Amino acid sequence: MSRVTELRYVGYGVPDLEAERAFYADKWGLKLAGEQDGMTYFAAEGSDEPYVVRLRASDEKRIDVIGLATDSRASVDDLCRKVKEAGCRIMFDPKELGGFGSGYGFRFFNPDGLPFEISADVRRGTARELTRWEGIPQKISHIVMHSPDHKAAVQFFVDVLGFKLSDWLGDFMAFLRCNEWHHRVAFLPGPPCFNHIAYDMLSVDDMMRGASRLRQADVDIKWGPGRHTAGNNAFSYFVTPNGFAVEYTAELERVDFDAHEAQVHVPGPQVMDQWGIGVGGPQTMPHPEPDKGLFQPAAA
Repeated sequence: MSRVTELRYVGYGVPDLEAERAFYADKWGLKLAGEQDGMTYFAAEGSDEPYVVRLRASDEKRIDVIGLATDSRASVDDLCRKVKEAGCRIMFDPKELGGFGSGYGFRFFNPDGLPFEISADVRRGTARELTRWEGIPQKISHIVMHSPDHKAAVQFFVDVLGFKLSDWLGDFMAFLRCNEWHHRVAFLPGPPCFNHIAYDMLSVDDMMRGASRLRQADVDIKWGPGRHTAGNNAFSYFVTPNGFAVEYTAELERVDFDAHEAQVHVPGPQVMDQWGIGVGGPQTMPHPEPDKGLFQPAAA
């Protein structure tokens, strides 16, 4: 069955491009992969994805595109068919992708209006094996979104894109997997928007070393350090200069993609954070509001 198999990147429109560029290059620990047609691309040292962040100047803060991977051109075509049958608006049909990463893919808006791209045959970048204490991201771990009908959003990702449900936190947060990792996507109730993106760190030590580097650069932890229950991952959350939430995470649980059975975690102080020693909490994160780019195609 054709399905999404991994996350690729997130493209952002930002009012202060230079501040966002400096954050990812000098503080967060990504490497500049290139610049083309007004876009700036950043890659993670531990991943062969050609880039994990795309930035462009925009009058308003917005999500331009969320890049997803599938395993073949035939799967791209099949997923496009399924997305159309689900009634989604297509930005463009499967085609050869221009731009920095090339490949073959299509773009669409999910039922809430957030923009997605599904692609295959993307040019590979360079990756290296990271060592303990470097404290820089290996790759994208997961993304979290809000939806005014979060249960319907979950079913769309399961029924149309091929994700599987891993766990619920109460009845308000769902964790979905597309490979052996406990979650690559999660949904919360709220206006249609991006909540945050998380990056895998080599270890908890690397998460803490990265947090130390950010603190020395006057970027404070908004929530953490802590350890979630669903996925069992350690976390520390921060906010970029343009107001996007980002996370360092480590030790995300591996599960059997086909056999793992979802469970419901009852919300509580030591469920959201098993350690209970960190600063802040969900209330310290950026307040969700409808994304400025809903149903509005951005630059290719």
